[in-house]
Amino acid sequence: MTSSNLLYGNQLLDIMRASPVIPVIAIDDIDHAVPLAKALVAGGIRVLEVTLRTVHGLPAIRAIAEQVPGAIVGVGTLTQADEFVAARDAGAVFGVSPGLTPALIAAAKASGLPLLPGVMTPSEVMAAREAGFRQLKLFPAVPAGGVGMLNAIAGPLGDVTFCPTGGISLETAPDFLACKNVACVGGSWLTPKDLLKAGDWTRITALAAAASKLRKAL
Repeated sequence: MTSSNLLYGNQLLDIMRASPVIPVIAIDDIDHAVPLAKALVAGGIRVLEVTLRTVHGLPAIRAIAEQVPGAIVGVGTLTQADEFVAARDAGAVFGVSPGLTPALIAAAKASGLPLLPGVMTPSEVMAAREAGFRQLKLFPAVPAGGVGMLNAIAGPLGDVTFCPTGGISLETAPDFLACKNVACVGGSWLTPKDLLKAGDWTRITALAAAASKLRKAL
């Protein structure tokens, strides 16, 4: 077990357990960042993964961290080592990556940013665990085998906790949350592009409220 897990494992678990659903957010208009985050928090969803898929990712993280009390803002789609410090300095308190490489492991340790790395196979889970990670993102969750995969892996790798992401909806989220090795799920259904474009924050708050009711007993 590495020092990174000892330092950040409990912190990541607390973050994962703070919301049953972590919305995966891609900001196309920087003016949407703060009202979107406020709408999600108002609905009971506090943990937000703002991705670096657009040029507005880092500015959005900074704005949310500064202007939305109660939000636990993280950075998603970390794929390069130099993104860790930039995201941390912008105000992100955790990171999420679609996979895991030696460079990302080193960057996570050097930056001090708790990382939820993506895995898809049992071998990748074992490699991540050997690197000191016990909290992982199963991605893409549905193509990786979904609930069946999570239940099967719980036996031989029972000390790992997952946030499955990819292909999950409001209707299927309860099945994933019922898995004993799942603390939360990730999803993009809380931030549909049509509602963002329309600035319909009331409906987004309603989607968040529905998602917050999925909270599992710990």
